[in-house]
Amino acid sequence: MGSIGAPEIILIILALVLLFGAKKLPELARGSGRALRIFKAETKGLVDDDDDDKREENRQIEAQRSTEAARPVEHQAETPAEPRRTEPER
Repeated sequence: MGSIGAPEIILIILALVLLFGAKKLPELARGSGRALRIFKAETKGLVDDDDDDKREENRQIEAQRSTEAARPVEHQAETPAEPRRTEPER
C-alpha cells in the first residue's frame, strides 16, 4: 500500500478520458474546482464562526470576572453554632 506514482496517475487519466471523452474533461475539472472552492470557503466560514463564538465567550467571562473583582465583598454576620453534646442522647 504505497503512494500513488506516475504510472497510476497516467492510468487514472486514461480511464477518465475513456469514460467521459476528451471534450467533457475540462468542463468536469472546472466544475470540480468550483465545488472545491465553495466547500473550502464554507468550511473556513464555519471555523471562523466558531472562533468568533469562543472569543465572545472569553470576553464575557473576563468582563464578569472584572466586575466581580471590582465589587466589594459583603460579609454576613456569623451566627454562633450550637454547642455539641458530649453525652449521647437516651
